Amino acid sequence: MSQNTVSIKNKRARFDYELLETFEAGLVLGGTEIKSIRQSKARITESFCEFNDRGELFIVNMNIDPYSHGSFYNHQPTAERKLLLQKKELKKLFKEVTKDGLTIVPLKLYINDKGWAKLSVALARGKKNYDKRETIKDRENKRNLDRIKKIR
Repeated sequence: MSQNTVSIKNKRARFDYELLETFEAGLVLGGTEIKSIRQSKARITESFCEFNDRGELFIVNMNIDPYSHGSFYNHQPTAERKLLLQKKELKKLFKEVTKDGLTIVPLKLYINDKGWAKLSVALARGKKNYDKRETIKDRENKRNLDRIKKIR
C-alpha cells in the first residue's frame, strides 16, 4: 500500500500570493489527527502560519476533521499545530516576516515515504487586485492558445 496517495493542496495560495521561497515542515500531531489526515479529511485553504512569543512557528486555522472511530480522545478540529523546521530556517522566516511584512502560507499537506505528515509552506507576498486580474488574463490567453493549437 502506497502512503503517498494523500495530497491536500491549497489552490488559492498561488492565486492570492506571489510565492518567494518554499520550505518543507513537519507537524506535531496527535494519534487521531494523523489518522484523519491519512483519510484525506483535512483542509488548509483558510489557514496561515504565525510565530508565537517564543519564536516557534504554528499553523493556525487548519481544519482536521475528527477521526470517525475516535472516542473521547478525539482532537479539536481547528487547534493550532506546531511546525517543525530547522533553526536557521525558522530564524530566516522570522526575520523576513517581521522586517518585510511577508507572510507564510501553507501550500500542500502530504504523507512522505516514511509515513510522516509534512506541510509544504511558502514565504509569500500578497498580490494586489490588478496582479490577480493579470493572472486571470494570462490563464485565459494560454487556454485560448491551447484551443487554437488543438483545432489545427
